[in-house]
Amino acid sequence: MGELRQMPVPDGLDGMRVDAGLSRMLGLSRTVVAGLAEEGRVAVDGQVAGKSDRLPGGSWLEIELPDAAPPADISAPAEQVAGLAILHEDDDIVVIDKPVGVAAHPSPGWEGPTVTGGLAALGVRLSTSGAAERQGIVHRLDAGTTGVMVVAKSEHAYTALKRAFKERTVLKRYHAVVQGHPDPSSGTIDAPIDRHPRHDYRYAVVASGRPSVTHYDTVEAFRAASLLDVRLETGRTHQIRVHFSALRHPCVGDLTYGADPTLAARTGLTRQWLHARMLGFEHPGDGRQVEFTSPYPADLAAALDTLRD
Repeated sequence: MGELRQMPVPDGLDGMRVDAGLSRMLGLSRTVVAGLAEEGRVAVDGQVAGKSDRLPGGSWLEIELPDAAPPADISAPAEQVAGLAILHEDDDIVVIDKPVGVAAHPSPGWEGPTVTGGLAALGVRLSTSGAAERQGIVHRLDAGTTGVMVVAKSEHAYTALKRAFKERTVLKRYHAVVQGHPDPSSGTIDAPIDRHPRHDYRYAVVASGRPSVTHYDTVEAFRAASLLDVRLETGRTHQIRVHFSALRHPCVGDLTYGADPTLAARTGLTRQWLHARMLGFEHPGDGRQVEFTSPYPADLAAALDTLRD
């Protein structure tokens, strides 16, 4: 028997299909969730639910997750990844523009495309340092977040970049569109983050959490939202999403962290408006300072146009 998870259905997922809603809540593929439902492993308010049943907001959900696959089963096969673009490549590093719906590396429960698999399909050989399924990965972006990532090709680059991220010498700038208008329009959020005390698929501001610091400036204000330039001092999981949700300004489209589903629908977003705009670091090969930027992908650009109308 696998792990049994119990949680309430967020109001933002009210009326969504079981397979689509659980995929968003748990980060699993819809295929995996559908399979669990067909095996009778999903229940809503104590009743077994099918994959196409609807989720009532506020109801109680139970799902029996499959046992974690052993590492040998989650190595990174070569797989073509649509939209994955190489911004720069040399003997030490490869810098990519990560598209939406792509995880950094394989993991139990994830059946979608990965950065490591996409690079393998392009013939890019990565550092062999780290766990087998994460070779070359020195930092990550959520599957639903797009933008710049650097991956190590040489062993020296892997060690140097891991140290740089740990010592916070890497410059990480994101653009985010959040609901409403943060006050002040520029500021710093210094609030510790850890797993949510009741919902283990989410993170939250928790007094006993790890120190987390986010700096932001408002770039453009719309009637219902604001475009922010965000600089991370730390790099916690879901940090930007958690911090702005805690301020009651969640990223537009981020239903997991309390975004308004009506605004998400109006902008056409099926994920959070969050983009890794720029990454700057000391090149591990020659020591020069380098910076790489990524343009907005089509869905985020279209959402901006809608908000400006």
